[in-house]
Order: sequence, then structure tokens, then C-alpha cells
Amino acid sequence: MRALQYMRFGGPISLVDLPEPVAGPTDAVVQVTASGLCRSDWHGWQGHDSDVRPPQVPGHELAGTIVALGRQVCGWKVGQRVTVPFVCACGTCGECARGRQQVCARQRQPGFTDPGSFAERVLIPAAQVNLVGLPEQVPDAAAALLGCRYGTAWHGLFARANLRAGQTLAVFGMGGVGLACLQIGRAAGARVVAVDRSAAALDLAVALGASGRVHAAGSAADVAAAVREVAGADVDVGVDAAGSVPAASASVLALRRGGRHVQIGLLPPAAGPAALPMHRAIAYELTLLGSHGIAAHEYPPLLAAVADGELDPLRLITREVDLAAAAVELAGMGSRAGAGVTIVRPAAE
Repeated sequence: MRALQYMRFGGPISLVDLPEPVAGPTDAVVQVTASGLCRSDWHGWQGHDSDVRPPQVPGHELAGTIVALGRQVCGWKVGQRVTVPFVCACGTCGECARGRQQVCARQRQPGFTDPGSFAERVLIPAAQVNLVGLPEQVPDAAAALLGCRYGTAWHGLFARANLRAGQTLAVFGMGGVGLACLQIGRAAGARVVAVDRSAAALDLAVALGASGRVHAAGSAADVAAAVREVAGADVDVGVDAAGSVPAASASVLALRRGGRHVQIGLLPPAAGPAALPMHRAIAYELTLLGSHGIAAHEYPPLLAAVADGELDPLRLITREVDLAAAAVELAGMGSRAGAGVTIVRPAAE
């Protein structure tokens, strides 16, 4: 099969022919019809994730069709349209037993621990636990964005931060995760302030319904003050979707007393220890939350929101590319600012 692969961190990303994946007793093989290009893929290629061991096939957001099933996998059939969370759980550890598959102690992740979805086909381990069937109303390109960006945003805002209608949400970073947070927050009845350095990203955020916009210039304290001014008050929930210490600090400083900060964006090791304003966390009794993906059993309300048109991931998509073009797009993510999301179509010529 054709796939993208890199042999060393930061090295060339090449279009190669690799052996077909073979399903073990509990696995499935999925023909990939759409895969999201995410900044986490760039972090993996750069060596910022300790789970990645080159040679590696990147890609962790996917939708497609089952083409093979292990003999122990029940309730699924070849030809069925599916997606998966980027955290593939084992289904048997203590966290899985508690329903917290997104932090499974033995998790596997396409594109990080395992070969990923920038390929024509991908192996899904523990398929019984991780496969998610797709309604007819949810197209493959939209479904591909649920495994990381929309799923992570959904879990972070609801399962972690308990966002409610009428509250104010500040989202720092208008990449894919940030835009998903914006759209989900708006659908939940929250007022959303978008924060980013890119005018194009902020323009897209406003087009998607942001109540206000803040250009992230100056110190964390300056940005937080601008957020509070635009919001008209201290905010209830702040999200760092960018993965930067200044963004996380500004989020904490923008919160009301008793507010909640959600850290979704990955902080690269080169950034060093995250020196957040903990004095504010103490004085205001803030809640600082991590959020890591979504479990497969959390998908039904998210899929229903997409199927009903309450959420529209397709509005985030600005480009669709084949595998060869995806190699160029992935390599350029560290230096090229853009707006919206790129979808990779592995079957495209």
C-alpha cells in the first residue's frame, strides 16, 4: 500500500510502498478515505513526542471503511463506515474499566505508537473497544476531524470543564482544535472570545460565530486584559488550544474567581517547564484541567450534533490534498501560518 513515512525526526517525509497491515484476532483494518492533518502530526515528526520511534507513518485522525476483521471482533462487518478516537484503548486496564479509555494505561495511537493514517490502510487495535460507526448523514471528511480535534474539544469542554449555556469561553489558538472549541461552545450557548496571532485565523473565527476577537500581542497579562475587555467580564472557561506557555498563562489570568482552565494544546519540550501564574490559581481558587482525547463511548452525542447540523466540521476545511501534497503540508506546518484544516485523501491520485 502507499503511505507517507519518515525515517528520522525532522527528516524527509516520503511517499513509499509498505506491506499491507494484517488484522490480528482483536484488530480491524480500515481503508482510509479521509485523514485530518493536525499540528500534533508535526510535533511527532519533530520528535516532541516520546512515544514516536522512526521509521513512522504519521496521521491520527481518520475515517474510512472496514476491509478486514479479526476473528474475535463481534458486531462489526466488512464494508461498514467507521472512525476511531486517536487514543486506541486496550479495553482491559483499570482506566478502561472506569470508562476513561482516553487515558488508557496501555493505549496505542496511530501515527505515534503505531503506523498512522497517512496511508491507504491502517490497523486499528482492540477494534471492539475503539471502532465508532458513522451515521449516513456524517461524511467521511467531517468524521475524520472527530477523532482528535472535535473529540478533544468536546471532551475538554463538557467532560472536563463542564461548560454551560450563558457562560463565557475564551479560546487561545484558532487552529483546528480551537475552531472546534469555538463551534462547540457556540452550539452550547456560550459566548466565545477567539484569541490568535493570525488575522486570517481570527477572520475565520468571526465567520464561525465568535462573539469577539483578540490579537495575541504583548505579554500574557496584556492579552488577558484584552480578553476581559472584549468579553465584558472575567471569563468562566479558558482553553489553551495552541500549546504555548504565554497562551496558557493568559488563559489563567483571564479567568473569573472559581474559573476553569483547560490545557489541550501540547507544550513542546523545547518550551521548558510551564511557569504558569499559580499565585492566581491559588488566590482565585481556579481549576486547572488537562484534557486528552475522547473515549469511543462518548461519541454518540457528538455524532448526533454533527448529523443534525448543530456542528459542521466541514466549515473548518480549507484544503483537500493527496498523500504527496500532504508530505509538503506536514513539513511546512512549523513555519507557515494558515487558517482552517487540511484533509488528506490517501486514495487520491
